[in-house]
Amino acid sequence: MQAVVLVGGFGTRLRPLTDTVPKPVLPVGHIPMIVRLVGHLARGGVDRVTLALGFKSEHFHHVFPGQRCGDVEIVYAVEPSPLDTGGAIRFAADVAGIDDTFVVANGDVLTGLDLTSLVSFHRRSCAEATLHLTPVADPSVFGVVETDDDGRVRRFIEKPAKGTATTNFVNAGTYVFEPEAVHRIPAGERVSVERVTFPAIVGDGGLYAMPTNDYWIDIGRPDAYLQANLDLLAASSDDHVPSVDDGAMLGDGVTMVHSLVTAGATVGARSRLSGSVLLSGADVGADVRLDSCVVMGTVGDGATLTRSVVGAAGSVPSGAVLTDARVPEPGE
Repeated sequence: MQAVVLVGGFGTRLRPLTDTVPKPVLPVGHIPMIVRLVGHLARGGVDRVTLALGFKSEHFHHVFPGQRCGDVEIVYAVEPSPLDTGGAIRFAADVAGIDDTFVVANGDVLTGLDLTSLVSFHRRSCAEATLHLTPVADPSVFGVVETDDDGRVRRFIEKPAKGTATTNFVNAGTYVFEPEAVHRIPAGERVSVERVTFPAIVGDGGLYAMPTNDYWIDIGRPDAYLQANLDLLAASSDDHVPSVDDGAMLGDGVTMVHSLVTAGATVGARSRLSGSVLLSGADVGADVRLDSCVVMGTVGDGATLTRSVVGAAGSVPSGAVLTDARVPEPGE
């Protein structure tokens, strides 16, 4: 089975981490997010993945230099200009020559969904397209999806007022498509699959959805990116990852509490990390305190950071005390 993965976005909400690399290339548990996603698709029976590329597409060539990920063939579909989600799906499907049932996945979502179950549900329903749904605590910040008892989608409700939603299930970013769904999208045009294509299929009665309670996280913001890493650190199964990756350098007396340090990062003596992630290139000085932070850049000796993000170009002076900061600030 083939899949299209949408990875062409700018990752604006994750800046400054995405100033230098696209979001799906950022590591989650020491491994690029896109590699984890392709592995998940492979376990669901996918053997050919087409990446719908745009922003900084060359980084994906470095991740998959031989256009392989295990037994999965990787195809690159670089958009000539941003085509939005629907346009990107059509463009990638055309590049790959897809002419059968296939999977579509957002490149910034990690999930424990059993993909084979979603495909089976899609086929049993004779659907034109099928969505995976996931429950959220506060549906007012999402668009919820109303379905009939058999899973047929009735309508989408965009960001319902608090207390008014009839369901708390939202679009989880993994789909199964028939070629007919793709053919609804004009080639070469900028089209939103969520706002244009899916409502059109609903109108014809061909859109279905399958809700599950599997692990799911949308890694669109720094706090979610941090949480995804810490979730893997806390995992008790095969997903568990070590706190310190091979190739990381820690000075004497470093204390780590529920934190990750990736290869290529350096931590000075007597520093303390709590609920934090250090990525390749991070250079943290001595006697630093980091609490709920993500660091790619430089943090000077004796600095204290809380709930802050330091991008690759960021530099925090020695002795600085920062809370809820982004260094550099987006746009600097």
